[in-house]
Amino acid sequence: MTTDTPHITPSTDHSPSTAEGEQYDALVIGGGPAGLSAAVALGRSLRRVLIIDAGAPRNRFASHMHTVLGHEGIDPAELLRRGRQEALSYGADIISGRVTRLAEATGAGPASMVAALEDGRTVFGRVVIAAAGLADQLPEIPGLAERWGRSVLHCPYCHGWEVRGQRIGVLATSPFALHHAELLRQWTDRITFFSAGAGELSEETAARLSSRGVRIEPVEVTEVEGAGDALSGVVLADGRHVPVDALFTLGALRPHDGFLAGFELDRTPSPMGDVLAVDATGRTSHPRIWAAGNVASPAANVVVSMSGGTMAGAGANMALVTEDFDLAQQTAQQQDAALDGTPGALASRT
Repeated sequence: MTTDTPHITPSTDHSPSTAEGEQYDALVIGGGPAGLSAAVALGRSLRRVLIIDAGAPRNRFASHMHTVLGHEGIDPAELLRRGRQEALSYGADIISGRVTRLAEATGAGPASMVAALEDGRTVFGRVVIAAAGLADQLPEIPGLAERWGRSVLHCPYCHGWEVRGQRIGVLATSPFALHHAELLRQWTDRITFFSAGAGELSEETAARLSSRGVRIEPVEVTEVEGAGDALSGVVLADGRHVPVDALFTLGALRPHDGFLAGFELDRTPSPMGDVLAVDATGRTSHPRIWAAGNVASPAANVVVSMSGGTMAGAGANMALVTEDFDLAQQTAQQQDAALDGTPGALASRT
């Protein structure tokens, strides 16, 4: 069950009707915090930028964001609204759409990339910043996805304060959930670890959790119950009902990077799965492709994603600056060579 149902309205197109087929300096694929930050950095560098926004940011299911300095408690949709306005103020174009394939453009002229959109449009850019994020694929448990972002949660730093001291459950989907269970003990002493998804626990691990009062429940969870978005408890495979006020879990992470498949970019393993390998500026193993935000860093929160987008925008601009000088120098050398081969050229230059 992938949490891909839109919760906010996709961004309205803010682009000239001639956007299709035009050559932009940069294509930013993804209009979330990472993509918008990259676009602002590029726009302030006087670059022509096109943002392609599918309108489905990962945190669209939540109504508030936390640990975002200066924006504590802001609605994620409001942050994106402000970010779009800032990008537009620096000349960026924004279109709604989903990129299905990215390729190197062929033909005469400077090297560039071409992006094919789901609706058949094509757009061109000298560089690309992939910032399309990811989706959380949740277990197929009735009542789980419907409460995602409200009472079914994933990040203690984002939501732990709001449920501090309450009855918290941790639903394991992999052995990584052991870390989740230990971490959440910081926010409450009433915690139940539903461990079936983590496999059989060793005696040492069970004793470690129990030493701080974490209750271990090995029977599989079959349903999540509650009125509306609220949570009253979970139902186990043996019919028992365990009351909890909030349930934390981690779905399988599915980066939105399928449009890059044709490049066979380097990837790097992480506890949350293999992701695109990038350098300090977000550059991938392709010289014209950068990646920022959750598509390259699944654990990144909003602040880290914004930082990654800013670095990617700055890195891409520097690459364009270098290329601009390389092309200018090449043109000057060709002109000099042509003059050197023309009769009378030397006399006309003295």
